[in-house]
Amino acid sequence: MKKLDLGGITVATVLPYKEDFSIDWDDYAKVLDYCVGPDGITAALVNGHAGEGGLLTIEERRQVIERTRAHIGNKPLLAGVIATSTTEAIAEARQAREAGADCAVLFPPGPLGGGASASPRAPVAYVKAIVEAIDIPVSLFQYPVTSGFGYSTETLCELAAIDGVIAIKEGSDTMFAYDENWRAIKKSAPSVAILASNYNWMLPQMAAGADGILSGLGSLAPHLFAELWAATVAADLRAMRAVNDRLYPIVRAIYGPSPLIDMHTRIKTGLKSLGVIRNDAPRSPMMPTLPGIAADIARAMDAARCAGDVRVD
Repeated sequence: MKKLDLGGITVATVLPYKEDFSIDWDDYAKVLDYCVGPDGITAALVNGHAGEGGLLTIEERRQVIERTRAHIGNKPLLAGVIATSTTEAIAEARQAREAGADCAVLFPPGPLGGGASASPRAPVAYVKAIVEAIDIPVSLFQYPVTSGFGYSTETLCELAAIDGVIAIKEGSDTMFAYDENWRAIKKSAPSVAILASNYNWMLPQMAAGADGILSGLGSLAPHLFAELWAATVAADLRAMRAVNDRLYPIVRAIYGPSPLIDMHTRIKTGLKSLGVIRNDAPRSPMMPTLPGIAADIARAMDAARCAGDVRVD
């Protein structure tokens, strides 16, 4: 099984569409150039929430992986597996490997909602079945604790002990849970990478401890994320705070308004304001960004560009 180093920044890519909602491959190539190409970006995640993986056909998910693989060269490529059943997840993970993915990111399946993910029994069986059926490593997707899909610390530790699990996208959505999980995993499975993913508190996560960052916002502000990680590696708290202050207006423009589920569409709105993509519309049932919010995002991105914090060739 291929060994991957996911330390640093993994960008969860967004996916632009044409007016007829077919994938705009030309603009997607521009997205990859903008957010995966810069120095300091370690890897890319496709077919996740940011990339609307649950709204794509099986064939489209395969095409996204193949085209991304061809575009980003040897950088690690992670592919989301958003399935309902174990059988479906295995098929998706195998397709991802065949299409060129280096790692499968396992989202909790729908039937484990309502709190089932808090107990180790079903999640451990699910992840073990997938790991044993494929020959690439897997990363776990940790949902917010309040969603009903978030794993308990006990469950995460049991999952991290499975051979083939190499990372956890840590999105528990509270600093208390993040800190608990960080400490427990580093004690029980220190080789498993914790990738910080709680969008509203990047700085506190870096201060508590992280092996890397996995974020959809990296699609919009890759240079700032690279700077934040460099400051983190250097243990330079003053520099970390300074970068976080520059990142903060973008964070609030994207994640501040309700409903939060629109965050990935707003990232596309930001990319449109920068001229990276032409169309920011999501596929149904997701909704377009409201005009007032789009204007706020455009102002935040214009200020960031003027400050040199985002750089578009």
